[in-house]
Amino acid sequence: MGEVATIGAGARLAEVYSTLHSYGRTLPAGCGPTVGIAGLTLGGGIGLLGRRYGLTCDRLIGVQVVLADGSVVDCAEDREPELFWALRGAGGGQFGVVTVLRFATVPEPLATRVEARWSGGALEDVVSAWQAWAPDAPDELTVNLSVASEPGVPMEATLFGASLLGEGPTRELLQPFVSSADSIELRAGLPFHRLKSTFADPRGVPAVRMRSEFFSHSMSAGTVSSLLAQLAKGGREIAFTAMGGAYNRVAEDATAFAHRGERFLLEHIGAVDDPWVDDSWATAHVDGSGRVYPNFPDPALGDWASAYHAGNCSRLVAVKDAYDPDRLFTFFQGVS
Repeated sequence: MGEVATIGAGARLAEVYSTLHSYGRTLPAGCGPTVGIAGLTLGGGIGLLGRRYGLTCDRLIGVQVVLADGSVVDCAEDREPELFWALRGAGGGQFGVVTVLRFATVPEPLATRVEARWSGGALEDVVSAWQAWAPDAPDELTVNLSVASEPGVPMEATLFGASLLGEGPTRELLQPFVSSADSIELRAGLPFHRLKSTFADPRGVPAVRMRSEFFSHSMSAGTVSSLLAQLAKGGREIAFTAMGGAYNRVAEDATAFAHRGERFLLEHIGAVDDPWVDDSWATAHVDGSGRVYPNFPDPALGDWASAYHAGNCSRLVAVKDAYDPDRLFTFFQGVS
């Protein structure tokens, strides 16, 4: 295999990480073990190595695609370059059927698992401090934050993520932020594929609805206060994912993934029939960038094309015209 991995489109992340581990390699990708590598990559691919190595699609160096006319093409930077550009971040199913993906892998690091918790108390301060700190942390440190409520218990904030540094340097970096935490746990020396398996993905839970948005600057104190007040009823969660780092050192038009200037992603996760999901999204949207991760499709969006693709919209339509002129691959909120 060397440094290049050729992966079938049907592979899921658990088997991808396990197989790459046997070669001492890995990819910056997501946490959910059942997530498909193709769908993740075609929509971008955010994960715990991303602030160091970029999106999953940033490691993509070649793709085999079955086009609408039945022909099979291999595309890369120097072959069908416009199609290759579009396949890096516009979302799956847009231009053809992807069958094989080739990636430039990275050495699998030993990582330090990070988890800290705050219960009740001044969670507004925790959220505000995270927004100002986590997106600007060194690339080797990716720590995300969730705030969840359950019936009959105080709201709890959880900091979780990974450091590519040892326990001592990691603790030193974290100390200013976690000094007020009720608990902190660091587990050093974990091969990255083992660390990934320790984090459950809440989006795998049935009967859950989620909306999200990117943010290019911190939310105001008033917005944070309103979000937490709305969250108080049980069975709800808001989750912050740190961007910055290598994600943002790529031009917005270098790939189809246009969201290269964002500081964090915020998800609102609740029961499918809970109107809070829309209310919480609307509260945060006042401070949002209007950008939405293509891998988190949102049927409630108004100007969805701009939200998903921003300034790359017209170029994506041109690729669609060239490779699927009769619109065989058509679906709600697809490039048209």
